Amino acid sequence: MESLEKYISINPEIRFGKPCIVNTRIAVIDILEWLASGMTYEEILEDFPSLTRDHILAAINFAAKREGITKISIDKI
Repeated sequence: MESLEKYISINPEIRFGKPCIVNTRIAVIDILEWLASGMTYEEILEDFPSLTRDHILAAINFAAKREGITKISIDKI
């Protein structure tokens, strides 16, 4: 996949600084929640025509990379 900056932006003026798909107000978390709820890529793309398959993959990739660097104390779980 190309650089995530091509697909994901973080702007404090948009969605309170949540990572979003470039040139939209669709947050990475939105896409992850849709997928977790059982929506297919095709359903997401049909409901949100401004998105592409690459946007969905970038959201998953972004979340995976962030998860890879997040440390959680076992006491916090």
